[in-house]
Amino acid sequence: MDAIAVSEILARSSTTTNVGWIGYLVIGAIAGWIAGKIVKGGGAGILMNIVIGVIGALIGGFLLSFFLDTASGGWWFTLLTAVLGSVILLWIVEKVRGSSGS
Repeated sequence: MDAIAVSEILARSSTTTNVGWIGYLVIGAIAGWIAGKIVKGGGAGILMNIVIGVIGALIGGFLLSFFLDTASGGWWFTLLTAVLGSVILLWIVEKVRGSSGS
């Protein structure tokens, strides 16, 4: 992969979608709650769900940007991306907590 292709992927992954910031907070809360149900069986509270969901959306958007144009997605695609990234984030956190607690 050359430098131009890498810069295009990074530009796509850092571009915000057409959802808006309020939408990101709402989607982040929903995605964090869904990811909490998938990974742990419960949510983490509204504020933590938003944090998990927004960070998860960044992770998911970055990972999917290698395969898709994530910036053109709407509400549903952003929610799917945020849930995917949130599940990955929670899975990593659980693995780190599990290995450091032993």
